[in-house]
Amino acid sequence: MGLPISYSFRNLWTRRLTTVLTASGMALVVFVFAAILMLAEGLRKTLVETGSYDNVVVIRRGSTSEVMSGVTRLQASIIETQPEAAIGEDGQTLLAKEMVVLIALPKRETNALSNVVIRGIGASSLALRPQVKLTEGRMPKPGLSEIIAGRSIAERFKGGGIGETLRFGMREWRVVGIFDAGKTGFNSEIWGDADQLMQAFRRTVYSSVIFKLRDPSQFETVKQRIDSDPRLTLDAKRENRYYAEQSERMARFLRILGTALTIIFSLGAVIGAMITMYSAVATRTGEIGTMRALGFKKVNILGAFIVEALFLGLIGGCFGLFLASFLQLFTISTLNFQTFSELAFSFTLTPGIVWKGLGFSLVMGFVGGVLPAVRASRMNIVESLRAV
Repeated sequence: MGLPISYSFRNLWTRRLTTVLTASGMALVVFVFAAILMLAEGLRKTLVETGSYDNVVVIRRGSTSEVMSGVTRLQASIIETQPEAAIGEDGQTLLAKEMVVLIALPKRETNALSNVVIRGIGASSLALRPQVKLTEGRMPKPGLSEIIAGRSIAERFKGGGIGETLRFGMREWRVVGIFDAGKTGFNSEIWGDADQLMQAFRRTVYSSVIFKLRDPSQFETVKQRIDSDPRLTLDAKRENRYYAEQSERMARFLRILGTALTIIFSLGAVIGAMITMYSAVATRTGEIGTMRALGFKKVNILGAFIVEALFLGLIGGCFGLFLASFLQLFTISTLNFQTFSELAFSFTLTPGIVWKGLGFSLVMGFVGGVLPAVRASRMNIVESLRAV
């Protein structure tokens, strides 16, 4: 004979104020825990969606990003001859030789400087990224000091709006268009003609070469050919894998930070749950004695109090995740440790984060309730009945 689950829930309802206060503490911990995981997932998702599985990025061997890479014109010409590269509707190879540099721009609200990616693009750059759509204005004309800005740049940085001008590379550059790249990292970039930007920054080499495969399964063939060519000191990566690697360092830092904060906050929440459960045991001494006298075993009492603590944790977990879900409405920008550039992304809540949050809240409830439950189950029947 065991105690019904409704018994544990009814006891929490009877002590509504204490239940709400303790569950609120747990909810705060779960909120912080989920927020950090959502932040890391938002960063990862933004960068992973930036790349395409069909595209190949070729950068200098040993480079961790396009900013640190250099591909000579001869090497770019060799890459251009790869037979696996797809051909566009216009009969041209879907390949772009691009240049990437960082510049510092002031933000509109704070005037604080932050690094922004300037990408020199080719004729096929837009075709290689179907997620990028020009929403205002037009594309830059080759040979002119014109640029287009990502939506995040236009909204957050001075001079990034359409019709405005930016000064870098010893020139004035006019913003002639705004593009929207969805929830990808391209929204935090500025694009212009590669040849003009290379002249302005006095660059003689490209940063990367990007091309689309006729058949995505041919990637290993291309990679092996590039690796074995003695003229090339380059590394080929799938574009989606390349951008996933860009998020790893930052995501790892966020997870470590989140774990440290969560452990610190969870100690307080567990102590609060333990105090609540000890208080419940103290006020229900007579009730516990009566249940034992009616034939309920120690294990039944132990289970009832543990279930009560788990209910407490579950309530806090659900409330914390409910609050965390509203973070998806916000977009934040931060420095990507891998590229040292500004990146805007949103909090992302996934089913995995929900289950982790609920699991963590149940663990807090169990840890906070197990000692009081043990104490309740070990109470002497005679001494407990004296409190009736």
